[in-house]
Amino acid sequence: MKTTPWKNHTLALPALLTASVLALFSSGAMAGDQQGYRAFRNRLIADRTRPTYHLISPEGKASPMDPNCAIYWKGRYHLFYIFQGIYSHVSSNDMIHWRWHPDLRLGTGIMNSGGCCINKDGNPTLIYMSDSLKKNCTSTASDDDLEKWSEPVAVEPHIADGKDGSLISHWDPEIWREGNTHYALYGNHPFQIGKVPTLLKSADLKTWEYVGPFMAKEMPDVSRSADIKTNEDISCPIFFKLGDKWMLLCISHIRGCRYYLGEWKDEKFTPDFHARMNWSLSDGMKDGGHGGEFFAPESLLAPDGRRIMWAWCFASSKSGGNSLWDGILSLPRELSLPADGILRIAPIKELETLRYNPVTEQPAIIKSGTPRRLEHISGDTIEIKINIQQRDARRYGVRLFADKENGKGLDLIVEPAKKTIQLGSTTAPFELKPGEDIQLRIFVDRRTVEIFANDRQSIVKQHDYEPEDTAVCLFCEDGDMEAREIHGWKMAATNQW
Repeated sequence: MKTTPWKNHTLALPALLTASVLALFSSGAMAGDQQGYRAFRNRLIADRTRPTYHLISPEGKASPMDPNCAIYWKGRYHLFYIFQGIYSHVSSNDMIHWRWHPDLRLGTGIMNSGGCCINKDGNPTLIYMSDSLKKNCTSTASDDDLEKWSEPVAVEPHIADGKDGSLISHWDPEIWREGNTHYALYGNHPFQIGKVPTLLKSADLKTWEYVGPFMAKEMPDVSRSADIKTNEDISCPIFFKLGDKWMLLCISHIRGCRYYLGEWKDEKFTPDFHARMNWSLSDGMKDGGHGGEFFAPESLLAPDGRRIMWAWCFASSKSGGNSLWDGILSLPRELSLPADGILRIAPIKELETLRYNPVTEQPAIIKSGTPRRLEHISGDTIEIKINIQQRDARRYGVRLFADKENGKGLDLIVEPAKKTIQLGSTTAPFELKPGEDIQLRIFVDRRTVEIFANDRQSIVKQHDYEPEDTAVCLFCEDGDMEAREIHGWKMAATNQW
C-alpha cells in the first residue's frame, strides 16, 4: 500500500475539516480564505460550552455521531463516525490528539453503523449498512492512510435449506476474523419486531453463508416485546474476547449502551451476564425515544493488548444555548475482566499527558452537613483524583460547579447502603466492599463530566453552569467522611483546530 505524507495541521487546516465546516465560511471571496477560517476558529474557541479535550465534531452538531470501524493500523489509531450520512475519519498516535482525514463516502445514500477488521490477506476491511441498498456492504482499504477504499460489495448471504432467513435484519453489522474465517454479526433493527441478531461467515469476503441466530438465549433483564417503545434491540454491536469471556458490547435504542458476557462456542454466543453502561435518557428526551447519555459504543484492540472503547455522549438538551455541541465522543476507556469476573472500566493512561499545574489539597475530615470547599482545585477543564474513606456517613460525595455559597452545582453522590453512585439525576449501581475506600477520577470538560469509581463504574453527564461557578466542594450527610488524598490538574485542550 502507498502511504501519503501528512499535511501540516496548521497550514492546511481548512483541507482537514469536513465539508460542512467549510460551507460555513466558503461563500464568495471567503472561499478557502485563511481569514475566514480564523474567524470561525476563534468563535469556536470563545464558546465556553465547547468541550476542549474530548473528541468532538468541529461542526458541533453530528446527530447521530455513532463511532464506527475503529482499528489500529500501521502505527495509528483510526476511528470513523457518522456525520450527515457519511463517515468522518480521524486518526491519532495516542487516542488523545486527532487529525482529520477526508470524509469517507462509499456508494450512494446514507452510511449507517458498521465495523472493521484485518482480513486474512492482512488488509483492513469494513462492513456497513447501506441505506440506499437496504443491505450490508463490505469494502477493503487500498492505502495505508485508510483514505482509499474499494467499491462496496453488497453481502448476499446464501441460506441453506432448513435455515430461517426471515430472521435476518440488514442492520448495524460487525465483522471479525478467526483464522481464515470472517464472521459478520448483524444487529436487529429497533422497529423490526421478530428479527434477531444473526451470524454469517465467509472465507473470501465474497461468498457468505448464513449460519443462523447469533445468541443462544436472551437475558432476563432485557425487555423483548412486540411494542417498539419497550422492545430492546441489539444495535451498534461489537464482539470480542475479554479475559476468559466474550463480550457483546451494544445498545438498545431505548436504553442506551449495555453489554453481555458469555461463551462463544460452535458459532453461537451464550451470554451468562448482562449489565448497563447507561441508566437514564439525556435531558429533554421521552421514554421510548432513541438515545441515552452514553450511546453507540465502538471498540478496538490496542497493540499492547488493551481493549479500548468509546461511545457517543448524547447531548440533547432543553437549553437551546447548548444545542450546538451534540457531537461529542466519550473519553477513551480501557476495559478489562480480571479473575473475579467484575468488569473494570478505566480512563486510558494517555489522558495523563494532558495534565498540567498539579495541585494537592491537605487530607481532611468532613463533618456532616458542613461542605468543605477545596482551596486550590476549581475550574471547568480539570481532572480530580480523590480517595475517600466513608467512615459513618450515610451519603457523601463531591459537588462540582459550586457557587460562592457552596450550593447549586452538579453532585456526585455515593450511598453505600443503597449500593448506588449518582451524578446529577443519573443513578448507577455501585457496591463498595466492607471497609473499602472509594477512588474517584473526575474529568470536567466544560459542560461534559465523566466520573470513574474504583474502576468498576462510570457515568457521563451534561451540565449547564454559570462561568463564575466552578468551585469544588466535599460534603457528607448523617455522619462524617475522610478525604485521604485530593489531587487536581488543569487539562490541556486538544480541540484547537
